[in-house]
Amino acid sequence: MQAEGADIKAVILDLDGVIYRGHTAIEGAAETTRWLASSGYDTYYFTNNSTKTRASYVELLRGYGIQTDEGHVITSASLTARYFAEDGQLPATALVVGEGGLAAELRAAGVRVVRRRGTRPVTHVVVGMDRRFTYRKLHEAQQAIRAGAQFIATNRDATYPVEGNVIPGGGSIVAAVATAAEREPLLIGKPSPRAGELVTRHAGVRPEQALIVGDRLETDIEMGRRAGLWTCLVLTGISTREQAEALPPESRPHWILPSIADLPELLMRLRRPAGGPG
Repeated sequence: MQAEGADIKAVILDLDGVIYRGHTAIEGAAETTRWLASSGYDTYYFTNNSTKTRASYVELLRGYGIQTDEGHVITSASLTARYFAEDGQLPATALVVGEGGLAAELRAAGVRVVRRRGTRPVTHVVVGMDRRFTYRKLHEAQQAIRAGAQFIATNRDATYPVEGNVIPGGGSIVAAVATAAEREPLLIGKPSPRAGELVTRHAGVRPEQALIVGDRLETDIEMGRRAGLWTCLVLTGISTREQAEALPPESRPHWILPSIADLPELLMRLRRPAGGPG
């Protein structure tokens, strides 16, 4: 793993398991974000959770003592909306299996959102976290995909960290739809390298100038590695140090920290560039 020398200009922070767990703030998270701002780092917040709008996350973070704006919040829902707007997918009618944040982001991008199939053809089926998932929703999504709609997954996180436990994540719902439809989805969120490319483009930096800090090896760290970013695993969420060290060297995070509170000390060591991520 790399030790020193990264020229980091943008820091991309995951939320669940990094800033908070469930409804409980991670100790030192707010202080670290203030240190990043005062030290000249451009800080972004990137979550695979598609249930809320970016505006909702701005308010949520404010409740944890963190000041930001919509331009510095990235969700798998907002990335999915960008996919429709920037990849020639409009006009589109999307059957959405997900919550209000996903539907709102898609509508803002010009997508016609429906919850049930009607007389007009459905061009896409978009699936994310849905805490009111039912057999009817599964059947509607299955039939639309089998009729030719493109199947899109905001993320495939199997679990979601809460206080002292984990609960089923959006990936469990995606898996149900994929099984019923006998199709695999286009993945938009982490660990898709496309997500890393979109984030660094949005931040206006080269991949080797960005650091992603996350708690999951299979999403945050894998995306960062695949997209050429620097990567840091914190141990306040899902993945463990033992799991990280069991990976091949090229798949391991560049750094492992107990929590986000330890990030300033790491960054203070990394003042001069010494090549890109290895």
